[in-house]
Amino acid sequence: MKRIVLALAGAGLFLAALDAYVVVTLLPAMMGDIGLTIERLEQGTPIVTGFLAGYVVAMPLLGAYSDVRGRVPVYVACMAAFAAGSLMTATAGLVDFAGLPWLVAGRFIQGLGGGGLVPLSLALAADLYRDRSRTLALGSVAALQEAGSVFGPLYGATLAAAAAGAGGWRFVFWLNLPLAAICAAGLVITARRTEFPAAAAGSSIDWISAALLGAGLALLVLALYPDDPEHRATNGLFVPAGLGAIVVLGAYGWRHVTRLETLIPRDLLRSRAFVGAAAANVLIGGALIATLVDVPLLGRLVFNLNQLDSGLLLTQFLLGVPIGAVAGGFLAGRAGDRVTAALGIAVSAAAFVQISGWPADELSLHAGPVRQADLALGACGLGFGLVIAPLTAAVLGLT
Repeated sequence: MKRIVLALAGAGLFLAALDAYVVVTLLPAMMGDIGLTIERLEQGTPIVTGFLAGYVVAMPLLGAYSDVRGRVPVYVACMAAFAAGSLMTATAGLVDFAGLPWLVAGRFIQGLGGGGLVPLSLALAADLYRDRSRTLALGSVAALQEAGSVFGPLYGATLAAAAAGAGGWRFVFWLNLPLAAICAAGLVITARRTEFPAAAAGSSIDWISAALLGAGLALLVLALYPDDPEHRATNGLFVPAGLGAIVVLGAYGWRHVTRLETLIPRDLLRSRAFVGAAAANVLIGGALIATLVDVPLLGRLVFNLNQLDSGLLLTQFLLGVPIGAVAGGFLAGRAGDRVTAALGIAVSAAAFVQISGWPADELSLHAGPVRQADLALGACGLGFGLVIAPLTAAVLGLT
């Protein structure tokens, strides 16, 4: 029964992960149906940032909330929010009042629900499994999350084309409603026959700190997201949103220092394992973003590829991440978290060294039938994936 519970939770997470990236191919059609022209693509930026803002607000908060209220009830609430956001997104442009603000609000609510599913699915895996099985379960959940980045754009384009007579891009979001209901109902039914650790008695959530942290992260996303990357690195909200993020996150930091009970327990912040895992996550996240941005840019500027082929350069990298996540969970249960994480970092670092020396004719170089560039990018993604489960397990082991 534990496997069924985790499979249902993972299915909901995968659905939300698909929707995080589905707009990559659907955005022009979505903009057209709410009266925006493709020539002003930057006007559609809030459709993307709305989801991301909701995502980053929910991720650090709802895991802690589920410690108090229980995993399954909070998970079901997140699925309900995701479905409600999907409904709003699907109906955008159908009536006069449901324009861009309506669509952005729908994507934000989708992001809140989808972002909450990430810590909840990982927490369910940690609750249901122990020892060696835990890292494999965590790796499997992480693999589903990362797989959404690979299949999301293809899923959206294929489904919208197949359902051209049934709403096109809207059908992608309409379909979320029954799928979310199936995942939530199935989880509720199977969870009744599964034993979970008791919710933390007498605990409470510092909602003021939670609101400050969530608002600060959302402002940071709005400040850093480029609305017109071909012409400028920042957007028009960079200064006000950036200053707002500094003020709000500073207020959160002050509250964290002065309160007796904090949103993030001080014992965790004193733990070398937690600080090390957090620092590693920040550095790995930075390297991941650099890869996702710079490789397509390299394709355009150095290899003279068109926009589509430049994006496809990342295919092997994106495939390597979920494969590495599953392998990392399996390996960490046998070789240990430190060895597995170090191996993943070493593999990615070696791949980056090779990538840094690419000549202008790199795409014509092959190792047998496979391009050397694809091998390097696949190895880099595999290394990133190997790190996910052991770092997550190391932090969860402290709680």
